[in-house]
Amino acid sequence: MGAFAVLVLILIVGMPALALGNPASDALRARASEQIYNLDRDLAIATFREAIAADPQDAAAYRGLASGLWLSITFRRGNMTVDDYLGKVTRPSTDAPAPPSDVVAAFRDALEHGIALARKRLERNANDADAHYQLGAAVGLRASYTATVDGSALGAFRAAREAFDEHERVMTLDPRRKDAGLIVGTYRYVVAVLALPLRWMAYVAGFGGGKERGLRLVEEASDYRSDSQTDARFALILMYNRERRYDDALKQLGALRDRYPRNRLVWLETGSTSLRAGRPADAERVLNEGITRFANDPRPRMFGEDALWYYKRGAARAALGRDAEARQDLERALAVEGRRWAHGRAHLELGKLALKAGKGPVARTEFQKAISLCESDNDSAWAEQARALMK
Repeated sequence: MGAFAVLVLILIVGMPALALGNPASDALRARASEQIYNLDRDLAIATFREAIAADPQDAAAYRGLASGLWLSITFRRGNMTVDDYLGKVTRPSTDAPAPPSDVVAAFRDALEHGIALARKRLERNANDADAHYQLGAAVGLRASYTATVDGSALGAFRAAREAFDEHERVMTLDPRRKDAGLIVGTYRYVVAVLALPLRWMAYVAGFGGGKERGLRLVEEASDYRSDSQTDARFALILMYNRERRYDDALKQLGALRDRYPRNRLVWLETGSTSLRAGRPADAERVLNEGITRFANDPRPRMFGEDALWYYKRGAARAALGRDAEARQDLERALAVEGRRWAHGRAHLELGKLALKAGKGPVARTEFQKAISLCESDNDSAWAEQARALMK
């Protein structure tokens, strides 16, 4: 059930479209949302705490705080890119660092407060569409945390089912709430692309499927003016990449770069998507600009982020036939900390360059390193590429 980890990219779940907090809390949550999407994570966490102080009954403020704390954990682990949720890299790494206990405690406390407030509202009015939305969004965040941090597929499955049901209920009570289609659509899409035995298990458990319907619901959420609109756009980037609809993904990325210019990872994802689309010149141009733009950014980097920037640009330069520059970038990627799958892919590219230069023994050594690193980080597809090139 590792496929549920795909939900990490979209279940950031900031605030609902119909805010019920007081004006001060609403304004603070809006500011925190801008901060979190611009990667000013610590500022966002502090601002969400201010929103809670302004209105202790605002479930969305508690959920926003939990989201920021969860993102601080995933940031330290370095699993916040589309590559992490395509293929088998989605399975949790066995050597991921344990999250700080104080951050885990604060996350659970904030999330449970948000869930309790939503349930209390539903006790007063079982047909309160926004209360169902709040509950589903919070439980969906629990599902994402359980899958990506705890590594518990069963626990994530149970929470995901409840989130799915709650947001389907929202859509029944108030069909105008297209924001509820984000969770419902994503879960439908995920179920539809599971292997057949897992898909049947999901159907039996009560999940609806339908890839096209799921995509349509998320697209409607991305067009619907709400505070979860950005989450829907991030979800579409992942889905469009999986569907190889690269132009559509790049369109969303362009809008996000304009809206959140301080978000380094959006620039990185633009280069990565251009590479997948077979456009290395576009990829190199964007990655060059991103590396230059953020060279002096003092904010903390995601674990392994620099390795990704240089691996991606090295791959683009290799595809353009600029071998010396490519090798320089790839070696630089290997010289800094990074995820093992990223280092493995850098070795794969170096092996290809060695083959091209007629250095068979060197190439074989690089491919062996690629296989070892990629397989150790659940990146079997790229390990197979290296294995095929050794034959």
